[in-house]
Amino acid sequence: MGPQAELPEPPPAAHAIFGDRLPDAVRYAELLADIGVGRGLIGPREVPRLWERHLLNCAVLAEVIPEQVSVCDVGSGAGLPGIPLALVRPDLRITLLEPLLRRTNFLHEVVELLGLDQVTVVRGRAEEVMNDVTPVHVVTARAVAPLDRLASWGVPLLRPYGEMLALKGDTAEQELRAARAALAKLGVVGTSVLHVGEELLDPPSTVVRVEVGESPGGVRFAAKRAKAARRGGRGGRGGRRSP
Repeated sequence: MGPQAELPEPPPAAHAIFGDRLPDAVRYAELLADIGVGRGLIGPREVPRLWERHLLNCAVLAEVIPEQVSVCDVGSGAGLPGIPLALVRPDLRITLLEPLLRRTNFLHEVVELLGLDQVTVVRGRAEEVMNDVTPVHVVTARAVAPLDRLASWGVPLLRPYGEMLALKGDTAEQELRAARAALAKLGVVGTSVLHVGEELLDPPSTVVRVEVGESPGGVRFAAKRAKAARRGGRGGRGGRRSP
């Protein structure tokens, strides 16, 4: 193994975005660059661009999340975007949902070290916990799966009139067009592509917003919830695996 890449100093945008929580953001970046790489949570080549491509790219998602709401970060991985969101928005109640033990162990360590009392770490896949987790106002996700599959995992976790915010790249518009039929079956009533952090980042972050109506998840997921509730147990584990 070659020498470990050096973590750069936080750029000016980091000061503007994180404010007085910048020291905590620096500590988080240091953890990602050290034990995050060592445990295989991020690649060593990502260390030089941790700030621009990861922390800042995620933190600006806060611009489009309402105040005082609950958030579930699906497939949180090493805590992106959930941890940066928690640092810039202490008003949010955030659940980091992640199935892999080595990742949830890391998330527990970060949450404790940074004193993120409003953050809860849950180990599991979306379809396994949707009957056990209180529905949330906002679901977030980043680099998890194509939009149609991601929505099938995230939308059933939403409260009525909630929204899913998926950080995507240049293919956002294309993914949205390809997923429209699947989204309609899930009870989605509105979609849009947003660009956040335009005044601070170049390029800004691209976000696909998926809004649901009175019955998020559609009839199929509502029936699954009701059936599992009657059984007093979890939903089945069959079908495609999810975060």
